[in-house]
Amino acid sequence: MRRVTFRGYQREDGLWDIEAAIVDVKTYVLKTPDRGTLRPGTPVHDMTISEIVTSMASTQFSECLQAQDPMQKMVGCTMRSGWRHTIEKNLGGIRGCAHLRELLFDMATVAYQTISGISRTSEQAGRPASSILRTAAYHLGKWMSWDFNGPVVKRHEPEFFGWQPLKKAAKPA
Repeated sequence: MRRVTFRGYQREDGLWDIEAAIVDVKTYVLKTPDRGTLRPGTPVHDMTISEIVTSMASTQFSECLQAQDPMQKMVGCTMRSGWRHTIEKNLGGIRGCAHLRELLFDMATVAYQTISGISRTSEQAGRPASSILRTAAYHLGKWMSWDFNGPVVKRHEPEFFGWQPLKKAAKPA
């Protein structure tokens, strides 16, 4: 059984924290070479990422703990188009842990939901929106509902209705 949880919030200093955790348990007795026999319900994996601080309270192998330090390669990376590629480039294959990468993949969605939700609530309360939303949000123009020329953008993001993103210049041959 797997439980994945995410939590996003704005800190008192105005910055954002996005946290992720994964817990895997088995419903049967599991014999492991490193941890011995695990009773049903004992976490096989119990890992958390918060601010690129990792916690691996339970891992199947003791060597898994070596995957914590490489997570620092993600410090300074921006959650935007290409996020999964950035994760794979820095932590893919034997450079990192598959479970921690999974958490990082979905943290971008949680970050967007957290930041845009709090910013909209601030606007409704008469406070200025976060400057992070003054450019087209990542999801705009990425799928049908959020088409720049569609009714959802017209209703919810009118400043971007009809907007055309800049095209990347072709690389010289």
